[in-house]
Amino acid sequence: MGDSITEGTIVDLPVAPGDFVQVDDVVVVLETDKVSVDVRAPEAGALVEILGEVDDVVEVGSPLFRLDTDADAPEVSPSAPAPGEVASEIEEVPEAAAPPTPAAAPAAAAPTPVAAAPPPPPPPQPVSLEALEGTNIQGQPAVLGQRTERRTKMSRMRQRVAARLKSAQNTAAMLTTFQECDMTALMTMRSKYKDQFQQKHGVKLGFMSAFVQAATAALQELPIVNAYMDDEAKEIVYRDFVDISVAVASPTGLVVPVLRNTNHMSFADVERNIAMYGKKAQEGTLSLDDMSGGTFTISNGGVFGSLMGTPILNPPQSAILGMHATKLRAVVDPESGEVVARPMMYLALTYDHRLIDGREGVTFLKSIAEKVSDPTKLLLEL
Repeated sequence: MGDSITEGTIVDLPVAPGDFVQVDDVVVVLETDKVSVDVRAPEAGALVEILGEVDDVVEVGSPLFRLDTDADAPEVSPSAPAPGEVASEIEEVPEAAAPPTPAAAPAAAAPTPVAAAPPPPPPPQPVSLEALEGTNIQGQPAVLGQRTERRTKMSRMRQRVAARLKSAQNTAAMLTTFQECDMTALMTMRSKYKDQFQQKHGVKLGFMSAFVQAATAALQELPIVNAYMDDEAKEIVYRDFVDISVAVASPTGLVVPVLRNTNHMSFADVERNIAMYGKKAQEGTLSLDDMSGGTFTISNGGVFGSLMGTPILNPPQSAILGMHATKLRAVVDPESGEVVARPMMYLALTYDHRLIDGREGVTFLKSIAEKVSDPTKLLLEL
């Protein structure tokens, strides 16, 4: 499970005592703080007992079920014959067989009685003010709809997310700085080469790879942003590698898999790994190793239409970058001085002000914006 996981909650029991399971059949599904884990049968056998029920909390190392590996597999009953086979066994009716007796003719329908004319409606009665209580101004009954509430149990992942986010607020001195980024050059490059890129590398060219590469270069330029503070030892820990956590939406909530050693990755490597993690997140197959570690986080709220926001740190990391939606805005062309429409994106950097000074924070974010605005700087390492 990993050192950080000490217990889990039983969320599903696909089989019951008495069932015969094969090797690797799922017997118990556990939900931990980070992922759901399928506990599988190590051998084939009859399930004797399950040592827990749904919603029970079990500790790491505790037994979950008992399996009788000496039990014989149940015999598989012969399958029923196919409809075609049954039909072939039915004898044909001889041609000399007597024709069926015709059904009796239906009886003549009885005449429909003529309905009597309805009585005239009664004359309208005067309505008092007391009778109008509970009605709207048109005199119709006021309909408010069903005002119900529902309660669902918080998943362990949601509890863990809530605890970590609140811990970050209580511990770090979080400060957010903003920067705008001109996406014209990056969008032009993507539009021009996306077909060739996909044909060669087998993956789509998105914007995330450029931001990952720009953030990686900026982290190497300003190592303090890639460091973290060890509060117990009163030390600053600098890291000579770059592992970037990328926030990905999953059916159970937000997960943050880690791209390892992005300082040695190409654009294609980044896009390939992001696509792999996105697929695993939708399938619910992300492992604890996929999400452990990380020296810096990139969160892309722009895919949901966010214009601007302040992301929260992912402890023990010291900074997080927030990407937002790209919108056409009126800006001044620095060369011609004319007002033109450009695709612009707001970037937000939240950082721990205990460790990172304002100068480093602003310089770091400005470096990312400049590299994304002019992707050739990434290729030339400028």
